[in-house]
Amino acid sequence: MRLALGALGVVFGDIGTSPLYAFRESFIGVHRLPIDPLHVLGVLSLIVWALILVVTVKYVLITMRADNRGEGGSFALLALIRRVAPRTRALPAISFAALLATALFYGDAVITPAISILSAVEGLTLADERFGVAVVPITLIITMALFAIQHRGTSAIGRFFGPVMMAWFVAIGVLGAANVAGNPGVLAAVSPTYAIVLIAADPLRAFLTLGTVVLTITGAEALYADMGHFGRRPIARSWMVLVLPSLVLCYAGQAALVLGSPAAIEQAFFLLAPGWALWPLLALATAATVIASQSAITGAFSITMQAVQLGYLPRLLIRHTSADERGQVYAPAVNAVLCVAVIGLVLGFRSSTALAAAFGFAVTSTMVLTTLIMGFVMFRIWRLRSIWAILLYAILLTFDAALFGASATKIPDGAWLPLVLAALLMLLFTTWARGRTLLSDRLARDAMPVESFVRSTAKVQRVPGLAVYFTRDVAGVPTALLHSLKHYNVLHERILLLTIKTALLPHVAPGSRLGFEELAPGAGRAVLTFGFLDEPDVPTTLELLPPAWHEEPMRTSYVLGRQILIPAARPGMSLWREVLFGAMVRLSGSAMEYFRLPPGRVVELGSQVEI
Repeated sequence: MRLALGALGVVFGDIGTSPLYAFRESFIGVHRLPIDPLHVLGVLSLIVWALILVVTVKYVLITMRADNRGEGGSFALLALIRRVAPRTRALPAISFAALLATALFYGDAVITPAISILSAVEGLTLADERFGVAVVPITLIITMALFAIQHRGTSAIGRFFGPVMMAWFVAIGVLGAANVAGNPGVLAAVSPTYAIVLIAADPLRAFLTLGTVVLTITGAEALYADMGHFGRRPIARSWMVLVLPSLVLCYAGQAALVLGSPAAIEQAFFLLAPGWALWPLLALATAATVIASQSAITGAFSITMQAVQLGYLPRLLIRHTSADERGQVYAPAVNAVLCVAVIGLVLGFRSSTALAAAFGFAVTSTMVLTTLIMGFVMFRIWRLRSIWAILLYAILLTFDAALFGASATKIPDGAWLPLVLAALLMLLFTTWARGRTLLSDRLARDAMPVESFVRSTAKVQRVPGLAVYFTRDVAGVPTALLHSLKHYNVLHERILLLTIKTALLPHVAPGSRLGFEELAPGAGRAVLTFGFLDEPDVPTTLELLPPAWHEEPMRTSYVLGRQILIPAARPGMSLWREVLFGAMVRLSGSAMEYFRLPPGRVVELGSQVEI
């Protein structure tokens, strides 16, 4: 029950606040629909079956079973496939799809705070139309305050998220049920026949409406991405017992309301409540949208940490904000970029209706990619062969493709925004990964073999202490060691060549992280392996070295090599991408802080490299 309550506050914030704007957008958005029983009940039926097929069947019953040691999300799924089927020919395509889904998630993380907070604050106009001029300023104030407190972490306020969201879901369920009581016939829209009748009677507008129906399932990806924090069963139980019934009742209540009073469509959600309850509902809605925004922001921090660990982004400053919860992190650079982007969206679009088109495209693109990757998992890893599995997968893929196609029609109306963001991030992801590969290959080619180094330094003077040299190459001698010997003509009594790797697992047990080999008297090689969700604490892990290699902290030096890249017309990567890669290297965060190295014991040696 505790985990289920926590999941309400973290996992369901986005999808739980969709009733603020999703139903309304189907009728007042770019492709307006008439408010009559055919269209209202047809849209309601599409919404209900989107919740059932996409969220319940696809995510809760299928995708959440494809966990990587309990962890979910695009990167965890990619790591699972790379570990289980490392030689499959489809791996490059799967990697590209997972990266693109991650890039689109950042677009979601930018749009969610803007559209959620705007939709809640817009309810002020019901109290007094003069509040309309204050909607954008109030949204900006809430947004800036939200990003300003991120450095404090979510541990202090996180304990309130669950109860607040429980109150939210109970409230919207009760409000929906109260309006359904006046027209219980709307509940018949649970039958898919109403959606089928709408498609048959008005196929073009029904198809275009799918682009707004998708707004009701925004945040569904969070069920899978946050699975590692709460587990599959607590999330599934929260969804089935409280969230799904509340959402269905709320959407049904809005349908009943607008059938009786078509003019109510402009603020269908807030008009569910009686006049005396408007201000409490506004306060609760604002709190819920802040929680939804917080979930998207912290999700971006977590994804960034995974991207850095898996080698798709340069080292960024990442601070852990809780001593008890491993997953609570804060990335200052990401926070600043998100804040500027959200403020720009609010000032540029100025209403939740204008942002709706951009939001839907990011969501549907991610869902289609997830479905395609899950097809590989279902039929190549799980080896499902029954006709029912194939039929179910075909239905899910067809439905996702229809949602994506409808959302793609809104590219001129704002859906271009997440597309541009995703393209930019894909460029950064692929440039960094490719550049790292080329740089490692170049350093490996130029590295001196260990045996030659040991023979040539047999008579070099030694000084007391331990020197740890970081190197990507597990075979050769790092350039930093050669430069050190060239400049000082001495070596430490013990030299440890250290390589750090990231496993295709979320966590590696502390006792299994160290691999050690003694190469010669006074020379050894260590390989530290961390999971993509682990904190790479090098000094603590090196305590696992054999006793003969233990050294006092003040007699241990950590030597880092920094490569100064010189763009050159070499095969492997375009010159302009080499320039971009070089800029990313220069902007990379401090290895000292990233690996938790003691500040006074770090030496950095630079070298120029053409890749």
